Amino acid sequence: MNNFLTIPFVIIFTFLIACTNNDESVPVFPEGSTGSVNVWVQDSMKRYYYWADQMPAKPDYRLPVKDFFKSLLSPQDRFSFIVNTADASSYPRSIRNMYGFDYTVIQQSNGNVITVVKLVLKNSPAFNAGLERGMIITKINGTSVTAANAEAMASSMKELTILDLTVGSWKNGSVADEKEIKIYYGFSMEQPLLSKIFDKNGKKTGYLYIYDFPDGMTSTLYQKFAEFKGAGVQELILDLRYNYGGSVSSAAALCSLIPSGITSASPFIIFRGNKNGGEVKRTFAQQIAYDPKALDFTTLRANALELGKVYILTSNSTASAAEIIINNLKPYIQVIQIGDVTLGKDMAGFTVEDKRKPRKISWQIHPVIYKVFNAGGAGEYHDGISPQIAVSEYSDLPLLPLGDPGETLISTALDNVYLRSANKAASPQKVKILYQSDILQ
Repeated sequence: MNNFLTIPFVIIFTFLIACTNNDESVPVFPEGSTGSVNVWVQDSMKRYYYWADQMPAKPDYRLPVKDFFKSLLSPQDRFSFIVNTADASSYPRSIRNMYGFDYTVIQQSNGNVITVVKLVLKNSPAFNAGLERGMIITKINGTSVTAANAEAMASSMKELTILDLTVGSWKNGSVADEKEIKIYYGFSMEQPLLSKIFDKNGKKTGYLYIYDFPDGMTSTLYQKFAEFKGAGVQELILDLRYNYGGSVSSAAALCSLIPSGITSASPFIIFRGNKNGGEVKRTFAQQIAYDPKALDFTTLRANALELGKVYILTSNSTASAAEIIINNLKPYIQVIQIGDVTLGKDMAGFTVEDKRKPRKISWQIHPVIYKVFNAGGAGEYHDGISPQIAVSEYSDLPLLPLGDPGETLISTALDNVYLRSANKAASPQKVKILYQSDILQ
């Protein structure tokens, strides 16, 4: 996952660039050389990297920058990465950010292997080509998708700029109405929030699907919760199943709109770093304020639902700030998680780059800098956060649109809302997940 969490930091970044290395064991290289860039990378990582004490004492400065960076990383680190802003090919690639969709290869109980489109971003190349959630992909560039070739095929797709998909609909246990779709590499627009209000027996349940947590989203959240509050919503379902994360400030803003009993002084998050970073504690109000575009805590609380519990829908793609929502609400509200285990990105970082003018180093580091914990000190969910109600969204095909009350995860949550049971057993999973295009392999 490429999104890092936006967090506070008090040291001016230019200080990082100005600092010099006084370690006599580090060789001196000509400015602009690969070796000099590698020394800058090493200095930066020593200062900020969470696992700085595990870095090799004598790395090979002759390595290409990307390989040198990788040689510094802890075996526990799945998420740190480096890019060259002068070289577009150095940026991480994914099916989602190139074409605007994601898919999962599943195996049903009868042995059938099926490739299911699970996410299509609005106004993306895939969306504009007619791809829809729930469609079945039978061929990619003329090749059938199998359990054996799924990963290799996904890798090859990232090297292309045009995809030819053969897709169909799932009807009565098989694929029907096959057709060809051509998707061109391109840009996906910012994703809107999706909200619904379900009403049964006079009880209203709000549903909110959130794709990610960019800075500057507090006004949109404020408006959505004003609609919920005005409609008399008594229960809330947050759908974070494909949410990679983003800004901790936006996550804090969302959290401030849900439970009862919190104030601006209520603790929200603890950041724990290396010996240089130490421990940083932030209240709801403090964390929200780190987004310069954010509405303040007091303004947001005017539309708070003041609930005693919240239902959160998750998958293996729920990560980072989305996981903070789950973990950091727990000290204040009953969290009923439905779906699958989350990714396990219990950490935060910020971008480290050369801020000099003119800039002399074009590389940009995205390191893990902090582990994150909730107000009660609970964290360390690197293996993911497990749901109380485990259910696979692929247990019943076709996949229904997000927001549809009959969709598997949503209907499970609604069953619990209206049957007044947070412990209703979910039906056993009928499928095995073989490959997911948006999960780190």
